[in-house]
Amino acid sequence: MKGYFGEFGGQYVPETLLPALEELEVAFAEACLNKRFQEEFNACMRDYVGRPTPLTHARRLSGHTGLDIWLKREDLNHTGAHKINNAIGQILLARRMGKRRIIAETGAGQHGVATATACALFGLECIVYMGSEDIKRQYINVERMRLLGADVIPVTTGSSTLKDATSEAIRDWVANVDNTYYLLGSAVGPHPYPTMVRHFQSIIGAEARQQILEAKNRLPDAIIACVGGGSNAIGIFSAFLEDPVELIGVEAYGRGNNKNAASIAFGLPGVLHGARSYLLQDKDGQILSTHSIAPGLDYPGVGPEHSWLAYTGRVSYKLVDDTDALAAFSLLTRLEGIMPALESSHAIAYLDKYGQAHKGRTVIVNLSGRGDKDLHTVLGSDL
Repeated sequence: MKGYFGEFGGQYVPETLLPALEELEVAFAEACLNKRFQEEFNACMRDYVGRPTPLTHARRLSGHTGLDIWLKREDLNHTGAHKINNAIGQILLARRMGKRRIIAETGAGQHGVATATACALFGLECIVYMGSEDIKRQYINVERMRLLGADVIPVTTGSSTLKDATSEAIRDWVANVDNTYYLLGSAVGPHPYPTMVRHFQSIIGAEARQQILEAKNRLPDAIIACVGGGSNAIGIFSAFLEDPVELIGVEAYGRGNNKNAASIAFGLPGVLHGARSYLLQDKDGQILSTHSIAPGLDYPGVGPEHSWLAYTGRVSYKLVDDTDALAAFSLLTRLEGIMPALESSHAIAYLDKYGQAHKGRTVIVNLSGRGDKDLHTVLGSDL
């Protein structure tokens, strides 16, 4: 069915949003076929974002783990994460549709910063919804957004994190659908958002595939990426889905037990934010509270395509807790002089376990963002 990945996906939204989603789907399909749109997107990626990002051989980390590790450096993008790829793509689409009021949700703040940056570049109004808990954890990114001209609206309902920020953004969209474009930041939400986000983030995988072939004259044995909603992971996985390459997503185990954000490991199929996917929920279908030291992973669901890839077994999804993610942050910083985002640190942390069973394998890790934004959290820990 259109808009589904197996049984996952769909459009579970109020009727008032269905015409807007149809308009968006048509506009996206036309843009994908429009040479001028593609040229403008590619020019922005090259001249503004700074693509292609390098594929860096992590020599000392390789020696530490017994693996041959390569880092896809999304941390070197303008704004410091992969989120800018999708933000630029959707802003160009919004402008093409004549929408000048842009709303977005954010958890770690990187999507909010990327959206505010793209809005500043093209002179568009920007409103970002952010949970009050995440505002405290990521106050530097909040100030960056405000400096860029965005109106950052604190969300105090629920757990005051990404789930609640997304809910508020959707409420705004329902109320202002005629003049507003909702720039969703992850591979979640109703169709066509998961497909759109994958499309704009697939530049990561396309580059990585070409770069590893040039460097090694072969494909990697495995690719590892952190997974919250799943945009950075689906971006790099997309180029390798048909190849004999092991794909591994790493979810946030948080503090373990009921204090985690591992929707695939512990979730059941259900509907959240307009799509059917794996969700953390109780026996009555109520969404559970989540926890991760990485705000960008602190979400009770996962994108529908990831749900399908887990269901079919094409991608395996593993767990890393807060303690190991913090240790990985320190490890990469000290061994390679590269400070990863706490989200990306989950992927780095899994390398030790993977290396114990697979010595000598070539592995690409998607380093989805840089860790400057997390210093307040890291310095407040026992690291």
